[in-house]
Amino acid sequence: MSLFRPKRGGQSAVRPDMNVTPLVDVVLVLLIIFMVIAPELEHGTRVELPNVNNPDTNSRPDEKQVTLTVAADGSMFLEDEPVSRAALAGRLKTVHEGDRSKRLWLKGDAGRPYGELRGIFREVQKAGFPGVKLMVGAREPDTAEPEGQ
Repeated sequence: MSLFRPKRGGQSAVRPDMNVTPLVDVVLVLLIIFMVIAPELEHGTRVELPNVNNPDTNSRPDEKQVTLTVAADGSMFLEDEPVSRAALAGRLKTVHEGDRSKRLWLKGDAGRPYGELRGIFREVQKAGFPGVKLMVGAREPDTAEPEGQ
């Protein structure tokens, strides 16, 4: 197929034709880049969530939530700002007084002792938050046969 089409009178006109292959290539490369970078854009620090058999799949974070992250090394982040354990109670009260309908999501690393996270639960409850949710991951189902069968 020719790019030139003859006009009446013997003159030829350029017919516009767009090659979209380079555009598709660029879009696919950008998509791959964003897929690789997106997990790094989470608030706070990266943690390994504890796994459970039946996590609540209907419960999703929304704009009316505050995230408290407890990393594997014990450092804590309220949203994306570092906070010490001593200053945690005061910061929680300040956040709660700003909007009393906010709920707190606790994102604790699986390597932290449960007793420590339970103490943080207690501080959150004392600050007056109406609810605390623990972020967890889904456990892979065991495919091995139970022993003795």
